[in-house]
Amino acid sequence: MSRESGSATTMAGQVALVTGAGHGLGQAIAMSLAGSGCRVHGTDLNPAELQQTTQIIREAGGFFEGQAFDIRDSRAWGAWVDAVLERESAVHILVNDAGGVAGQVHHPVEEVSDPDFDIVVKVNLYGSFYGIRAVAPIMKRQRYGRIINISSGAGRSHSLTGIQAYTSAKAGQIGLTRQLAFELGPYNITVNNVAPGFVISNPATRRQWDAMGEDGQRALVQSIPLRRLGRPDDIAAMVQFFASPAAEYVTGQVISVDGGMAMF
Repeated sequence: MSRESGSATTMAGQVALVTGAGHGLGQAIAMSLAGSGCRVHGTDLNPAELQQTTQIIREAGGFFEGQAFDIRDSRAWGAWVDAVLERESAVHILVNDAGGVAGQVHHPVEEVSDPDFDIVVKVNLYGSFYGIRAVAPIMKRQRYGRIINISSGAGRSHSLTGIQAYTSAKAGQIGLTRQLAFELGPYNITVNNVAPGFVISNPATRRQWDAMGEDGQRALVQSIPLRRLGRPDDIAAMVQFFASPAAEYVTGQVISVDGGMAMF
C-alpha cells in the first residue's frame, strides 16, 4: 500500500470506517470518501439516519453500508469490524467522528453529576479508543493505515458552550492521537486529528446557535477571521487530505479547521 515517489496512487477501492455517519460531519465525511472511490462502512446510533446516508451515497454511485450500534460498547466494535472484514478482507481508513455533548447544556462544575460527565467522556474519548484498538491489528498486518480523529476547538482551548466533560474528552482524544501516532508509525499507520470550529451540523449545534441570540451569533462570526461559520464540507476536505496519499508523511498532527480562530 505504500506510494512510490511520483506515482498516481488513489484512494479508489480502499475500505473506510466512519462513525457518526448518519448526519452532519460524519455524513459529509462518508460522502467525501465514497466520492473518492472508497468502500465506506458507517455507524451511528440512529438506523433511520444511516439509511438516509446509504441512499444519498448509493444514488451518487458510491458504496456505503451502515450498521447501527453504540460506540461506547467495545464488544459491538469488535463485532462490527469482524463483519466488515468478512466482506472486505482489509480496513484502510478509520474516521472517529461520533461524539457530542449528549444533549447537555452548561452547568457550574459543582453541579455536574458523575453520569453526565461519564457519558460525554465515553462517547468522545472511549469510543475513539475502542475503534482504534479494533482496527490496529488489521492495519499492522497490512503495514498500512490512516486513522483520523475528529476533536474540536474545545480540545485545544475551551468549550464555547462551557461543557467541562466535552473539553476534557476532546483534549484527551488529541493526546491519544499523538501517542498512537508515535506507537503505530513504524507500521506505516498515520494518526491525525481534525479540530473543527463551530459548525451547524446537527440539531444539537442548531440549538446551541439559536441559544446565542442575534448578538451572540454576530459576535461569534466577528471573532472568526474568515467571518463565517464552518460547513461540514470544510471538515470533510481535511479528513480527505489526511486519508489521501498526499498525507503519507504527516502524522501526529492536529489541524484546526475553524476559519482562523485558533492560530497555533
